[in-house]
Amino acid sequence: MNKKRSDHSFLLDAIFYLPFVFIFLLIYGSLSITGRASLDKSNVLLITVDTLRADRVSCYDSSHLRTPHFDNLAEQGIVFTRAFANTSTTLPSHANILLGVSPLYHGVHENQHFAVRGNSLTLAEHLKAAGYSTGAFVGAFPLDQRFGLSQGFDIYDDEFGNRSSEKDTDLERKAEEVIARALPWVKSQNSPWFLWVHVYDPHDPYTPPAPYAERYARAPYDGEVAYVDEILGEFLDELRAEQYLEETLVIFTGDHGESLGQHGEETHGFFAYNTGIWIPLIVAGPEIKARKVETPVSHLDIFPTVCDMLDLKKPKFLQGQSLVPAIKGRRFPKRTLYFESLAPHYSMGWAPIQGFIRDNFKFIESPIPELYDIKNDFNETENLASSQELSRYKKRLGEVIKQYTSTDAEKAGRNPDRKSLEKLQALGYAGGSVAARPRKSYSPRDDVKTLLPFHNRSEEALILYGKGEVNLAIKTLKEIITERNDLAVSYVHLAILYLKEKQPQEAIDILELGFSRNPQSYEIFSKYIGTLAKHGRNKKVFELFQSHYQREMDYDPEIWNLLALAYLNSEDADSAKKALEQALSLDPRYPLTQYNYGKLYEWLGLKNQDRRAFGRSLESYKKAIELDPEFADAYIGLGVIYLRSGDFDGGIFCLEKALEIQPDSQLAVYNLGLAYLNSGNNSKALEYFTQYLRDFAKDLSPEEMDKIKAVIRKIERLPQK
Repeated sequence: MNKKRSDHSFLLDAIFYLPFVFIFLLIYGSLSITGRASLDKSNVLLITVDTLRADRVSCYDSSHLRTPHFDNLAEQGIVFTRAFANTSTTLPSHANILLGVSPLYHGVHENQHFAVRGNSLTLAEHLKAAGYSTGAFVGAFPLDQRFGLSQGFDIYDDEFGNRSSEKDTDLERKAEEVIARALPWVKSQNSPWFLWVHVYDPHDPYTPPAPYAERYARAPYDGEVAYVDEILGEFLDELRAEQYLEETLVIFTGDHGESLGQHGEETHGFFAYNTGIWIPLIVAGPEIKARKVETPVSHLDIFPTVCDMLDLKKPKFLQGQSLVPAIKGRRFPKRTLYFESLAPHYSMGWAPIQGFIRDNFKFIESPIPELYDIKNDFNETENLASSQELSRYKKRLGEVIKQYTSTDAEKAGRNPDRKSLEKLQALGYAGGSVAARPRKSYSPRDDVKTLLPFHNRSEEALILYGKGEVNLAIKTLKEIITERNDLAVSYVHLAILYLKEKQPQEAIDILELGFSRNPQSYEIFSKYIGTLAKHGRNKKVFELFQSHYQREMDYDPEIWNLLALAYLNSEDADSAKKALEQALSLDPRYPLTQYNYGKLYEWLGLKNQDRRAFGRSLESYKKAIELDPEFADAYIGLGVIYLRSGDFDGGIFCLEKALEIQPDSQLAVYNLGLAYLNSGNNSKALEYFTQYLRDFAKDLSPEEMDKIKAVIRKIERLPQK
């Protein structure tokens, strides 16, 4: 911590120590060339709250809830009443903030298919070069360091759970956990620091802790905001008590908003209405006088503002504008603010949404264009596009896009590994494994406004199924398919329900129909292949691979694992191995590939009575567990190999671990019964076979039921211990 002294005290010290300072500079003068910040430089605290609507911060709008701690910060700083995110999803919004350029320049357009390029200069790197310690503490997987925003941070704390897990609890962490890690880091610093704290809590699903869950039972989103206000308030109070805030520039903002059902959007990421891109922005710190600024600003302005506030040289590539003139009460020039919402475009192939805000107007380009007077209609209820000549707005948007676009932007594109995709989908982000191919033109049928209602109904069908309304859920999805036969998600959801209902043929039939109507849909293709492979339709799998090549196959290890499964089912070990080698080349850290290698070598060991094959199987299962410590099936495979070698203790340990991870694992329960029976522990064997019969009777054929009952009767006649 760098305590600030009065100007007079500093002047006296400077005069008294002048000779010594002169000598020091003579000896160490070369250090000044590095541009290292002096120790009286202000610290920088960047706080980003995920999914935070500006109107849920009570200094913006007090009609919903009170946020006293956010308001307290606002009373000490500048409140920008018209601040906008340039994008409507988490990763690109934070890229905008930390890079100071638009998605057209850095190339990150949504969470799934992009990562920040390694040659990008982040705010953290810029401050680190100026002598700052840098730390980041983030709250959820969309900001995992694999997506590139860790550049320049001494510490990038993204330990929100098991990296290999898809469980929601392992994909995010509460605000108090983030702060509990960030605060000690601040207190350990001996030089100026830059701290970025990201909290995820207002994000869907809205599950505020007590007492906010009870207090906001009818508005759980507001409850999460109230919780975050309390936690961040405690954090700021602690910094204030330790006198850190006396010398810290604080920037508080949201990454994007949340629609909460307005415009037919339940959450965010589809549209670019103000519900999704209007965000709070508060700047506070030493010598900043409280006021409100109504001029429209955006996330791109944060990087250059920090530079000016710290008297650091601004990188030439920055596309935002320093807010210092507005902070100091001077005239701030009007500008054109670019925004986009391209997640549905890149993940599902829907028409793109791009636009700009200029003066009091907001133009949204899409097949059904929109124009709003946001001074008089900030909630965007009256589309003026039909009554206006739009050519000048389209021309202006084209100019903005050309001005902001970098030729290197496309290099940010990436094909996500399967585990990353599963995690993002577990957090509610929809999309395919590879970015959808753009088309030359789009019609109103492709507009997000046209397609989202069908998508919402498809999601609602899954909710109906979860409530036990099986027939209604299936009926709803069939109706959607009749109305829009090009919506891939409806076919996939219906297939999922059929599989849950133990109707694999119906699932295969609907996927075959969906693929015949949408042969370009990799989402349907991959689900179709997977369902066929897992139900022994091996010839059809081979046929599809030979006749329907899709470019996404070149990036997706999962599809090659499915092909390997089909070859394994056909006892074609050589072809299975080739498919696994292809999967391994695409993602060497994909645990399913190692698991399938284990299955392959286990089968070869059984077929040829080859101990070396069993040894390779064991090593592959271990590797799968190393890559994913929560991989229950890999523990089962390893346990079975141990049992085959006579290591009952090792086998039982692995099988019980599998059951701990996946309590409804039919294989784990059955094999534990066998393991205890073969080890002589008849009472435990009886316990597990009885559990097997009780829990999985509905999955057993009459013949299998009779066999299990016979085993139980036999064990009951054995000595128990």
